Amino acid sequence: MSMNEFDDKTLRERIADNPQPALAWLAGALVLVALELGRLASGIVQVGETTRFALGGIASLPGLVEESVASSLGEIAGLVAFGLAALVLLGIAAILVKWLLIPWTLVDRLGIEASTGVKDIIERVIVTGLLVVAAALVVLTPVGGVLEMAVSAFTRGVEWVSSLPTITSRELISNEGYQLPDGSWEGTFLGLSPAVAWALRVAVVYAYALVWLAWLWRGYETFRAHYREADWTPRDDSINRFRNHYWGMFGLIVVIMFLVMALWAPAVSPATAEANLYQPYEHEFEYYGDDGVETISHGDANFDSRSQGGDINVGIMSYDDYDRFHPFGTNTDGKDLFTFLAYGAQVSLVIGLLATVLMAVIATALALITAYYKGVTDLVTIVASDSIISLPRFLLVLLLSVLFMQANHPVAEIYDGGLLLALIFAGTGWPLLWRSVRGPALQVSEQEWIDAAKSYGQSPAATMRKHMAPYIAGYMLIYASLSLGGVIIGVAALSFLGFGVQAPTPEWGRAVYEGQSLIPTSSWHIATLPGILVVLLVTGFNALGDGIRDAIDPQSEASDGAAGAAGGGG
Repeated sequence: MSMNEFDDKTLRERIADNPQPALAWLAGALVLVALELGRLASGIVQVGETTRFALGGIASLPGLVEESVASSLGEIAGLVAFGLAALVLLGIAAILVKWLLIPWTLVDRLGIEASTGVKDIIERVIVTGLLVVAAALVVLTPVGGVLEMAVSAFTRGVEWVSSLPTITSRELISNEGYQLPDGSWEGTFLGLSPAVAWALRVAVVYAYALVWLAWLWRGYETFRAHYREADWTPRDDSINRFRNHYWGMFGLIVVIMFLVMALWAPAVSPATAEANLYQPYEHEFEYYGDDGVETISHGDANFDSRSQGGDINVGIMSYDDYDRFHPFGTNTDGKDLFTFLAYGAQVSLVIGLLATVLMAVIATALALITAYYKGVTDLVTIVASDSIISLPRFLLVLLLSVLFMQANHPVAEIYDGGLLLALIFAGTGWPLLWRSVRGPALQVSEQEWIDAAKSYGQSPAATMRKHMAPYIAGYMLIYASLSLGGVIIGVAALSFLGFGVQAPTPEWGRAVYEGQSLIPTSSWHIATLPGILVVLLVTGFNALGDGIRDAIDPQSEASDGAAGAAGGGG
């Protein structure tokens, strides 16, 4: 039922009054999740392993600090440094725990009377103390062992779920097999040729993703028709403008195709990454040779399927001598190029998103702080940002990348240099985003409701989070989406020069480098196809950013949008 006037009911109460539309949408979403439950569980396992690795690295920092200090100042100083480092980490964790997991105020629950600023400090001290107690229980009592057992049991359960077949799994629609002398295929899905089986699986993947997008849109329409307080909001006009923005829609289509390729890389790839890219000599497959069905390792087959120009070539949409289908041909090592690019899309997505999120977080925090306090804080940030911007960014990124890699820094070994590149791009890119949103942040800081919040006694952090951050969120979304394409092409350029993501982790720029000398030959596909994908993807992200900007701010123009933001940055 459509709401014709505002009411004071929460969303949960409105759903309880009219649950049928929400339940119908939820049922459809659960069906879609069930179709890919195994892949979802596999993703949860990977995220859990990454999180555990990251938490283990963070937890080891106090020990590293203790060892460093003790070697120069003695054991007592090392113990003090260990305690201080542990308290700092627990304090940071307390802020995150309070923000994410505790929706109420502990100080008010305990009946403590104090000013707003003092309440915030007491609140963080209480949460930090609780974390200290929890950490002590885990380390010094059997609680840690019980918790480890519970986590292990949960992990085994999720791993079992991840082994279940899904609608897009390689096992369900297999394209791996061999051709018999009579022309039929053995081992493939329904006896189809590997090319047709692979194309069918890719079509199923993109159809599944398209159904999910359509169902999410259906969910938004259900919310708007039955559960939203107002019949119309300014967001409706923004969405309608974006739907009629053909350049932005082109960018959205390109970005969606890239995201599906990255998220479903194991399904859309003709071969698995372990067998074709990482450990080719440890995986074998069957083919039909002169003596009947024979077995060979992927490494040996790759050696005979290299593309090096002339007659030594496996081109696009072709088979090698072992009946393996290669949609984009093979590279100079004989590895399937499409598999390389699909998993390389994952690498580009992870590095680009991580760098962009870090840039956006740093820029948003500094924009809010400098707009709220102004004065010296703003001046120091301007000087720091101008100092970074004055240096050629790509040369600075290249210098830092070479420096860390030549020093064999531990960070350079994570993700074969991917994490290092994300941190470098974030550290050198935040000034651009900060200058883009500084103007809107200064504008909102002068509004009457900010003065009212200050006079009411609200803490600066609460004022910035509740009353200033939502105002600049739209601007940050626009400029962050524009920055993502720049990070991706920057990573590709560094990999092309040999200072980016290192082998064996696939990356598009390294593929261009490996095939650049073969462009005039029959193996032109090795460098040309990755180069086209890089250009298309960066263009897509820029088009999407333009579309979002014009949809949110219809008065903006592509010719002066960036200049206006920079002008606002002072």
